[in-house]
Amino acid sequence: VQLQASGGGLVQPGGSLRLSCAASASIFRIAVMGWYRQAPGKQRGLVASITQGGGSNYADSVKGRFTISRDNAKNTVYLQMNSLKPEDTAVYYCNADIDRSGTDSYTVYWGQGTQVTVSS
Repeated sequence: VQLQASGGGLVQPGGSLRLSCAASASIFRIAVMGWYRQAPGKQRGLVASITQGGGSNYADSVKGRFTISRDNAKNTVYLQMNSLKPEDTAVYYCNADIDRSGTDSYTVYWGQGTQVTVSS
């Protein structure tokens, strides 16, 4: 299974970006999908996550600015980021809990990361 993330880039403070992450492979079910980020010199931390049913969870620092969503038919998760701040600058990683064969056995997969830079 590969998770392919895209949509990062350079944006000015107050701007918006939309990240996408698609899982490519034969997949039976994806439980939780999420976005994490890692800034230089800091540990990787959760930004947002979403269950198969659409229940979501956000880090306090992004509540009200970021929105996570998913398209189960496309095995894709999105992160809409609005009102971006310089402190949002980081490498953003997607992950997913995937059951490939329908045996209720899940494995966590990670995408390759996409750089988001917020700067004027």
